[in-house]
Amino acid sequence: MPQRPRRPFLWVLPAVWTVGLGLWGLSRQNSVWRDEAATWQVAQRSSGATAHLLEHVDAVHGLYYLLIHALFTCFGSGTTTLRLPSVLAMAVAAACVTRLGQRLAGDWAGLAGGLALALLPAVQFHLQEGRPYALVAAGAGVATVLLVTALEGRARHRHWAAYAATVAVCGLLNWLSLLVLPAHLVTLAWSRARRRVLARWATASAFAVAAVLPLILFSLGQAEQVSWIPPSTWHMLIGPGVLVAIGALGALADRPRIRRPSAAAVGLPLLTVPQLLLLCVSLVKPLFLDRYVLFAMLGLALLIGAALGAAVCTLRPRLPRVSVALVPVVVAVALVALLPQSLAKRSPASRVDDVLAVAEDVGRLKRGGDAVVFVPAARRDTALVSPADFAGVRDIALVRGPVESGTLKGEEASPARIRSAMLAQRRVLLVTDAAAVARPVSARRDQVKSAVLERYFTVVTDIQVRGRRVTVYERRPTR
Repeated sequence: MPQRPRRPFLWVLPAVWTVGLGLWGLSRQNSVWRDEAATWQVAQRSSGATAHLLEHVDAVHGLYYLLIHALFTCFGSGTTTLRLPSVLAMAVAAACVTRLGQRLAGDWAGLAGGLALALLPAVQFHLQEGRPYALVAAGAGVATVLLVTALEGRARHRHWAAYAATVAVCGLLNWLSLLVLPAHLVTLAWSRARRRVLARWATASAFAVAAVLPLILFSLGQAEQVSWIPPSTWHMLIGPGVLVAIGALGALADRPRIRRPSAAAVGLPLLTVPQLLLLCVSLVKPLFLDRYVLFAMLGLALLIGAALGAAVCTLRPRLPRVSVALVPVVVAVALVALLPQSLAKRSPASRVDDVLAVAEDVGRLKRGGDAVVFVPAARRDTALVSPADFAGVRDIALVRGPVESGTLKGEEASPARIRSAMLAQRRVLLVTDAAAVARPVSARRDQVKSAVLERYFTVVTDIQVRGRRVTVYERRPTR
């Protein structure tokens, strides 16, 4: 049985470590990809305009958009302001893993788990993302610490209130985070929690779900937004399967105790249950994306920490010096081994595209009187994030802007009007996806744009950069 944590402030080291890794290459060479571009442009709208948007799309991210809007208002828009909340949130998650490891398996387990979290490839990716998934991970960590407090018999009413509030906020950031509740239920059953604890957990969980339920019901009407997610296939199970196998090995090093929580009882359900349930849901409605259950990585880190903590305890009687050096050496080796991946995830190429890079090319290539069209219309995010580069260029397909229409990409004219507007131009700039990532054009408006350019215009400049493409067309002489 682990002793009570002898170093109450040990969590500071993993938190600082995580912040350091998060600040390293935070701007990704001043690149912003399409998902972050959505956050960027919505966060610069007024609260009223954001509410108008949420009536049509992205209701699931409403709370997060309002948070970033407040930060942009206070500190200005930029990649640091956009991504720093994720860095700080993941530092909180690392601190929670450390505290969990200390209480369940000892100080070394806590330190190792907290340091390991920030090195996990999935965490390194979302550590620097202008999206809500790191914040959800932090909330899941706090909720799990509160759950363990209850299992230890030390929870008061304020702890259960905090648990309900934390789970509810996570649900408002992304309601799929409620999958943490089944994981916690498995932990309660595994640890043979008393009926009193089960009853209070059920009450707190009910309050949390009730708070999120209106958002769930409303956002179901916007399910078309995730229609692009592919159906689950067997090869999609490889990644989660490997992670669960690693976690299971860590669980074997733990020593479960009757009526007391253990690292295995907390970490293994947190790692496996959310992923398994989301995979099951995806058999009916494709929804499986690892970022939706990023908080499951806290369970993996906890189990890795438990395994290393057990190794330290095994080595300590015979090789005390080696036992003290074990965790630092393993972390250093892991850092070096993962360095290529770490560098890759901090480069613009780690994301599917870069809206800022192509905007710079537009700013360089444009001439007075030029027109611009976007294929698909969602690529208008380039102009919305970097309007200065598009100054003086007319968006001839747009009839209602994104703010006025309460959308992310605005409303475009009919195909016939787009065709007429394009034929009246001498030069047209096309902003689209690079060939390597482009999908076949399906929307009628986009088909018309492509057909007019191909038939009546000639390419004079074509640049592909970081997943985006800008092509300059000039009108062919009429005969």
